[in-house]
Amino acid sequence: MKTGGQLIVDALVANGVKRIACVPGESYLAVLDALYDTGIDVLVCRQEGGAAMMADAWGRLTGEPGICMVTRGPGATNASAGLHVARQDSIPMILFIGQVQSEAREREAFQEIEYRRAFTEVAKWVGEIDDPARIPEFVTRAFAVATSGRPGPVVLTLPEDMLTRSAEAPAAQPYQPVEGHPGPAQLKRLGEMLEHAKRPIAILGGTRWTGTSVAQFQRFAERWKLPVGCSFRRQMLFDHLHPSYAGDVGIGINPALAKEIKEADLVLLVGGRFSEMPSSGYTLMDSPYPRQTLVHVHPDTSELGRVYRPELAIAASPSDFVAALEQLAPSGEPAWSARTEAMHAAYLKWSTPPETGPGSVQMGPIMNWIEANVPEDTIFTNGAGNYATWVHRFHRFRRFATQAAPASGSMGYGLPAAVAAKQLHPDREVICFAGDGCFLMHGQEFATAVRYRLPIITVVVNNGIYGTIRMHQEREYPGRVSATDLTNPDFAALARAYGGHGETVERTEEFADAFLRARASGKPSIIEIKLDPEAITPTRTLSEIRAG
Repeated sequence: MKTGGQLIVDALVANGVKRIACVPGESYLAVLDALYDTGIDVLVCRQEGGAAMMADAWGRLTGEPGICMVTRGPGATNASAGLHVARQDSIPMILFIGQVQSEAREREAFQEIEYRRAFTEVAKWVGEIDDPARIPEFVTRAFAVATSGRPGPVVLTLPEDMLTRSAEAPAAQPYQPVEGHPGPAQLKRLGEMLEHAKRPIAILGGTRWTGTSVAQFQRFAERWKLPVGCSFRRQMLFDHLHPSYAGDVGIGINPALAKEIKEADLVLLVGGRFSEMPSSGYTLMDSPYPRQTLVHVHPDTSELGRVYRPELAIAASPSDFVAALEQLAPSGEPAWSARTEAMHAAYLKWSTPPETGPGSVQMGPIMNWIEANVPEDTIFTNGAGNYATWVHRFHRFRRFATQAAPASGSMGYGLPAAVAAKQLHPDREVICFAGDGCFLMHGQEFATAVRYRLPIITVVVNNGIYGTIRMHQEREYPGRVSATDLTNPDFAALARAYGGHGETVERTEEFADAFLRARASGKPSIIEIKLDPEAITPTRTLSEIRAG
């Protein structure tokens, strides 16, 4: 006989859980007590949204479900921001929520919410465990649902009294991932389509990739001299200095790459949904019938044909599909080799940052310095905002599992993701980029980094405004500034107040030494870059946007 709290923790251990993020609550004290006797690392966070984003980052970087625990009501609704990120980004995650006691249900008891109604839109499955004897069943199912097909978040609610009741239950068993494989006929047809193509391109996205499958697809691209783009915030899926790499298919796409996709006669879309951001508002391919011949590979059959009708639909995870590609080789030298070389050259030109701009701090030289002075396995994290362009466009990702950024465009993601990444990989450098508005969405998680001695480096690009919104505001309503100015703290002093290291950069030439001091400090660090608000994008100023 074991309590529900003990059975929950037993099921987590059986499924290989090594870490959880949480904000504690009295509603699940029995689980916290059971965790006391395990080797599971518990990161105590400062806000539930940050905790959920940490769990998302673990799922994003490992492919295994990230685990988050929060209390009922306000705790759960705070965590919904992380649920939304995981849902739109196809990230496996399980959120455990303490629930009111069973006898108080349906009375609008203290902090009570009906989670099935509240979270069905942002979770693959929402379940409530009423009987502790069924905990192994529910938890194993949660792992299976979170990882199968199109991965995503699962919510399990835990009534307080259920966690303290004792029951006899079978020992929990680990979940078994469900895989789908491409058929021989599908592979044969894909080979024929490639042989007859004149202007093909591959676009990689989604999740369920591994380091092995990324390397396998790179070899496939080499054999076929195939140009390859990476979907929005999935740049780590292909080496940017590989001669087949054509660029980022996302916000602010290289116009030359957009033209090549529109004029392609064959698009091989692997793993991703090609949703609004990577498709440039559904303009790169027509919906529902693309002009290009489309081969769509996705692990969830419900996504195949949902927005675009493919000529060839293959229900398989990227890893299984790519493993099967080992048998496909061209009959001769592909006719498009020169086109692939030209597309890579266009990417290199596009991803070379400008040296000048308004103000005394130039982000272009700073990005060049970072490129030359951080290891290839450095993990970059960020949230949302115009500042992120400096990472997405000008950082050249070389390895898998070096990027954690929300395709959903959620502000505040970068800092909790950096904390999670450093806890997962303490031997690797982790750099968070954040805007001043973005940082303060979840800036309190800097305290989590300090508590657990996780020496992340956070680059806060401070221009004193909600930059993306101001850019659109000046374009649509020039000169009529409303609700986009910010008053900020001294971010370097804030870092020191938390117990970390702080630096302020007001001139370009100060950045290198500031970064090196931050790295040498061995503490969580904030480097505040005071950027002129006129430098709203790498190529346009606010004044130019205002003038049309």
